[in-house]
Amino acid sequence: MRYLRMKKNKEFQKLFSKGKRSYASSLAILYLPSERTRMGICVGKKHGKAHVRNRIKRLLREAFRKYADKLVSPHSFVLLPKVQEEYSFAEYDACILKLLKREKLI
Repeated sequence: MRYLRMKKNKEFQKLFSKGKRSYASSLAILYLPSERTRMGICVGKKHGKAHVRNRIKRLLREAFRKYADKLVSPHSFVLLPKVQEEYSFAEYDACILKLLKREKLI
């Protein structure tokens, strides 16, 4: 595993209050420098039922995993998907790459 998953509310609250934000067409990302690379996902109930939210999380984890080892320095991330009709791996993959390049994290 190249990154750790964030699970505690305290970790998420720190990123929401102090983190930098960047936006793309289907995804928003919050990030903050840290000792190790960590990633968390926030998917609200407005996205649909539990099986839809779980699929979104799986897609985002896999898309982020591709770029976790290419990061310049360790950061903590929170990924916030936007509500859409369909959710695809290719779109999330492109958005994560675009955001990481824009913020010069890769």
